[in-house]
Amino acid sequence: MVEYSYELKVPRNRVAVIIGKEGIIKKDIEESTKTKLDIDSKEGDVFVSGEDALGLYTAKEIIKAIGRGFNPNIAKLLLKPDYIFEVVDLNEFVKSKEAMLRLKGRVIGKEGKSRRLIEELTECNISVFGKTISIIGLPESAASARQAVESLLRGSTHANVYKWLEKRRRELKRRAIMEM
Repeated sequence: MVEYSYELKVPRNRVAVIIGKEGIIKKDIEESTKTKLDIDSKEGDVFVSGEDALGLYTAKEIIKAIGRGFNPNIAKLLLKPDYIFEVVDLNEFVKSKEAMLRLKGRVIGKEGKSRRLIEELTECNISVFGKTISIIGLPESAASARQAVESLLRGSTHANVYKWLEKRRRELKRRAIMEM
């Protein structure tokens, strides 16, 4: 049997979240993906190894999601075969720290309202962390969430983004009904 491995870098302040209280999260990821995790908590390096390529890929995605600020329970949605994880890099939209803070604020909104609305309208989970905005959801929903986030980052008004999302949601629901 061939053994595969990945090396991932996660923010040091997220290492404890990957390990979990008394190692419970780490153990859970290992068991559900049939992989082995070796974590260097000083450097933030995570080594994932195993024989099952799909399990390995899934473990890598879960670890990346936790590293990007997701709660482990939300990151574990990636164990479901149809869920995907997407990352929007804010460096592609701005150069300065001030502009990045402003853009993160646009996506989060006042008291988290904007992020919450995008999550509700797309049925996705969104994490704004560091220099990234990450999304976990079903492929079509995640694509809509990503497009909404990128529209806000490019300066579209919140009202237009919400209108587009509501229209998009109606289209997807109509399509789902037609396919039944």
